[in-house]
Amino acid sequence: MMGRRVTLMASAWTAVLLAGCTAVGPNYHRPEIATPAAYEGVPNNRLSADRGDLSQWWRQFDDPVLQGLVDRALAGNFDLEAAASRIRQARLQVILAGAAGLPTLNADPSATHEHISKNAFPPGFESLFGGGGGASSSPPVFALPGSGISIYQLGFDASWEIDVFGGVRRSVEAARADAEAAVWSHRAAEVTLAAEVASDYFELRAAQQRVAIYQAEITRQKGLLELISDRRKVQVATSLDTDRQQVQIADATARLPAVEADARVQVHALGVLLGQPPEALGAELAASAPPPPPPPVVPAGLPSDLLERRPDVRQAERQFAAANARIGVATAELYPKFTLTGSAGLVSTALSSLISSASRQYSGTAAINWPLLDGGRAHADIKVAREQARQAELAYRNATLMALKDVEDALTRYAADQAQGQSLRQSLEASQRALTISQQRYQVGLVDYSDVLNSEAGVLSAQDQIAQTDASLSRDLVSLYKALGGGWDAHDLEGEAPARAPG
Repeated sequence: MMGRRVTLMASAWTAVLLAGCTAVGPNYHRPEIATPAAYEGVPNNRLSADRGDLSQWWRQFDDPVLQGLVDRALAGNFDLEAAASRIRQARLQVILAGAAGLPTLNADPSATHEHISKNAFPPGFESLFGGGGGASSSPPVFALPGSGISIYQLGFDASWEIDVFGGVRRSVEAARADAEAAVWSHRAAEVTLAAEVASDYFELRAAQQRVAIYQAEITRQKGLLELISDRRKVQVATSLDTDRQQVQIADATARLPAVEADARVQVHALGVLLGQPPEALGAELAASAPPPPPPPVVPAGLPSDLLERRPDVRQAERQFAAANARIGVATAELYPKFTLTGSAGLVSTALSSLISSASRQYSGTAAINWPLLDGGRAHADIKVAREQARQAELAYRNATLMALKDVEDALTRYAADQAQGQSLRQSLEASQRALTISQQRYQVGLVDYSDVLNSEAGVLSAQDQIAQTDASLSRDLVSLYKALGGGWDAHDLEGEAPARAPG
């Protein structure tokens, strides 16, 4: 009969363990996302449908200063360092989740001495046990009133909640997906940081170029003022001409401080992006330089490439996977929990006899905990987890649509700024020709000086607009690289994220 019970219990545990091979809850499958066959903005004279390496796209501008700034920002930016810390935290959460499914073992040695009060029992109680206060060579097995007893114990406690229905395994699955999402969040931060550095750098160079334009214009206008003053001395020009020219000089001079301030603001922004004080790069970037020319070709690739290229899209997909796994975690709460506990040790009233076979003491327990009534909490938790998974899936699909929109928007702006730049350059050539003709005609007295002033204003406006449009074109390229997911490297996705050493 006893053997039959043992067989039945073994069969029951075997069935339980076999059931545990499959975790409850839905298995994850990456959703199918439909994407267009091509972008509307491709082909273009500067764009290619080929998929190239965009991990360090800023090097395609062939500007050593820009390359150095981006590299230093990737090594020293505090937001990027915080993102790397979140990766390490998420990976530790994987360890914590997995630990719940492993046995635990605790050592619990102890030594206890207890003295019994003489007044704890009626008078003469100790005589019932032969107590008389006489000496004894062996330690007491229990204490009488007025005496004490010492107990020494050396043992271990072990417990194991068997993950029969996969709740722990789903927790580990969710934690791993969260860790992978943290990695992609770090990559997304790299993309954003590289784009911000490049954009601020192009803004700086454009502002410095505009400063040079206004300074040159002020110098030229002052030269014209001297010419007009000389003509006035010989009664060829009037005081009105002089006053008008002084207005031109004052107008150009008044615009200069705002443009100079724009340049300083960009220097401050770059300093913070590099993890340094705002003014740290002032001397380094004080010398003006022309904006770097755009690369000859941008490998835009295909829309389907965004599912792999864009870190934010891949982060959203991993977050959906984590939310899906948590449905299984909640579902496992509907099922019983099987726990094995045991303890083994040595117990004695004397240290001299503690380490002996006679001091052995052990126990073992197999328990089942199955909540039968919980007011609907478990079922509600499952429904909550399903809704959270649905929200994560929608966020993933929306991230894909936003990625497509970002690329199309960048392509549209890039094409528009290209066309505007060409028109402005044609306008500048015409304005310069008009200025030359009006100056010649003014010198021989054929036109009023207002014609010269209008031509000067046209040249200055065209030069300023070209500088701003060139900067906008560079920013469009930066936005395009960012929209395509460029700026991260496929290095060490399973290892530690790169981060600046503390301190």
